Amino acid sequence: MIVNEVGPEGLELQEIPAPEPQAGQYLVDVRSCGVCFPDLLMSRGEYQLRPPLPFVPGTEVAGVVAAAPEGGRFAVGDRVVVASMLGGFGEQIAVAEQQLFPLPDELSFDEGAALGINFQTALFALKMRANLRTGETVGVLGSAGGIGVASIIVAKALGARVVAVVHRTGNEEMLRALGADEVIALTEGWKDRVLERTGGGVDVLIDPVGGEVFDEALRTVAPDGRFVVIGFAAGGIPTVKLNRVLFRNISVVGAAWGEYIRTHPEVPGLLHEDIVRWVGEGMRPPVNHVYELAELPRALTDLAEGRVRGKAVVRIS
Repeated sequence: MIVNEVGPEGLELQEIPAPEPQAGQYLVDVRSCGVCFPDLLMSRGEYQLRPPLPFVPGTEVAGVVAAAPEGGRFAVGDRVVVASMLGGFGEQIAVAEQQLFPLPDELSFDEGAALGINFQTALFALKMRANLRTGETVGVLGSAGGIGVASIIVAKALGARVVAVVHRTGNEEMLRALGADEVIALTEGWKDRVLERTGGGVDVLIDPVGGEVFDEALRTVAPDGRFVVIGFAAGGIPTVKLNRVLFRNISVVGAAWGEYIRTHPEVPGLLHEDIVRWVGEGMRPPVNHVYELAELPRALTDLAEGRVRGKAVVRIS
């Protein structure tokens, strides 16, 4: 649990009482939990959700229903994915039914934990915010990270051509294996290479990075294109030069998944149906790093320092 908001070193492994489900809640035995950027921000006290200390983080759970309310949709023994927001890095978690989704039989618990926020965010951004159409070209910044990997896979499932832009070296083979049609290193002249290989720019640009590349990234969006802001992993929050938006007839849209589902709680279930269908057709969420529960501080440190390619999960039990 997080006992001090000083980053990963503020986490301690402690024995605490098991959660007690309230009326209508389920108790889930946690098998695996994904490691994601909100967990890192919570450890620093920098996330919009800031629970009182101490608390157990963990937002992407895969596990088994241990107790269920009478008349509920899920039964004891069902394999589930849980959108938990908190508590996932514990042996058990109590949640409401709207936070539960079926874990496809084709997936392991590790893969189920990798299916959560990143894939839901990517599908929300591409389908609902960018209104991606079959045959369009999608550019993905930060393409070797969790959101980037999910965006490549989801964009291909939606029938798009994908240009992966990556800062870290040594990732081209992985990105092409995920479906990227073009891989472009984020080095000097990267903007011009994107424009050249796309014939004038991308229709949709997914940006979970922010920071100093934003201005050049905006120039890679073709007329009528959509620049989708997902987050600011690079740390800096950029500003938009609206004259470029105006004269090039492009849109800049936000895709804040966590905020959206607060007022649209039915949407995660609808998007999960699309994801389950793709899993049935052979899609698999990649799991690139696996840690044990006691290694959670190291997992978050590796995420913060750029050592995690794709998706990391923590095995709980």
